[in-house]
Amino acid sequence: MVIPLFDRPFLFLRHGETADNAANRIGGSTDSPLTARGLAQAEAAARVLRHHPVAAIWHSPLIRAAQTAATVARVTGAPLVPLAGLAERNWGAWEGQDRSILVRDATPPGGEGPKTFRDRIRTALAAIAPPFPVLIVAHSGTGREIHAALTAEPLERLENAVPVIWQRREDGHWTCTKLSPVCQTQPLGPSHSQG
Repeated sequence: MVIPLFDRPFLFLRHGETADNAANRIGGSTDSPLTARGLAQAEAAARVLRHHPVAAIWHSPLIRAAQTAATVARVTGAPLVPLAGLAERNWGAWEGQDRSILVRDATPPGGEGPKTFRDRIRTALAAIAPPFPVLIVAHSGTGREIHAALTAEPLERLENAVPVIWQRREDGHWTCTKLSPVCQTQPLGPSHSQG
């Protein structure tokens, strides 16, 4: 599958905190809003992202991601583009349960299997179109699938509302770097390698 997004650097942001996140529960497709802390996290992320060019914000339609994306859009002025395929994995009967029961390679009762989720995310990523550069606002599972598509490096779980930049090094390998208020602005121009 051709994913034009992967020809250039792009930004990714996991949504701010929800009540499920705070309680270490599986949120999945449950449509939970941000907590007060999550809203503050989204505002902090927006302050970081205002220093980076963003032509469009593609986001999951789940309210926690939509609220986070809207907060960033108010600061950056970038248009919002909801994309259903970026939504978090449906964990079925496991949703609302403690994260300790989660088995990523299993299909929970009434939920989405790992291959189905992976295919849905990659189809959604392939639908992301110009203008570039883009910011994707979604979920930890979405971020996990992006990571798996770009690198075999070990995955560090994405924190709530900590923006990252994905870019290709001169050797063609992708790297994911956390952005912070003290991070130098990194241009999102053409990547060094098209391979």
